[in-house]
Amino acid sequence: MADDQLSAAPHPLAKPGYGKRSAPGQKPPTASDFDHLPPRERSIAGYIDRLTDGADISCKTLAKILPLYGQCAVRTALNNLVRAGHLRRGLEQLVSASGTEHWVTRTWWSRTARDDDWWAAFQRGDVPEDGPPRRRTRSRAFILLAALGREAPMMSLSDTECAALAPLVTEWFERGADERHVMHALTAGLPSPVHRPFALARMRLTTKIPPEPIRPVRPPLRVLECARCGAPARPEALLDGACAPCRGKTPPPPLAALPPAQVRAHAAQARAYLQPERSHT
Repeated sequence: MADDQLSAAPHPLAKPGYGKRSAPGQKPPTASDFDHLPPRERSIAGYIDRLTDGADISCKTLAKILPLYGQCAVRTALNNLVRAGHLRRGLEQLVSASGTEHWVTRTWWSRTARDDDWWAAFQRGDVPEDGPPRRRTRSRAFILLAALGREAPMMSLSDTECAALAPLVTEWFERGADERHVMHALTAGLPSPVHRPFALARMRLTTKIPPEPIRPVRPPLRVLECARCGAPARPEALLDGACAPCRGKTPPPPLAALPPAQVRAHAAQARAYLQPERSHT
């Protein structure tokens, strides 16, 4: 298993904004989550699932942390996890608080195996809700607050205090901040000693919160990539994460362009339609 081959060093994080991204709507973890996978894939999937969001899960880094497998073996295993519905790679468009748009590389992870239709809905920003009720799980904000004491022992918080502050941290996330931004705001320049960590954390989360984004919140634009060749593809063109050419399918011929005369005729018709009606006297 992966636990038997871990190196002593903690798992490295990717650059801010990159690394593992947990897909929404996952079921609570169980001991049998990956029993349907072969031993190698089951071992790597179990390890990835325990990592926090933002962890570097590239094949190069995983091969260093899990020395039993080389880079080629890890790459093959990750592609198999794509086919099994646990992993997807692609791009996502982000909008900063100033309104600047840029694309970042994403690696989405789902403990719960998803079919192609689910991933297509995820790309469109239209993810269906799970049917069965879920047990209460710790939120991303709660997990950060619970880890605050490991980063700065004088700022250790109780379970009740983490739950009370979690909505404030969630608002930071909604305004574009990530874990590193929040952790820096809570730990930079601390007085010594800290007598009331809960009050200090609440004050900093309230007074240092970033401004709201200028643009209204909208579903992020996403592009999924083929697991084999890495080419962007429409979600309906991916089967088990692979595009049609990689599956040996011949893509349909491109649509023929309209002749110039027909283009001019359509343009003239559009201009005539947009002209305001002349008033009659």
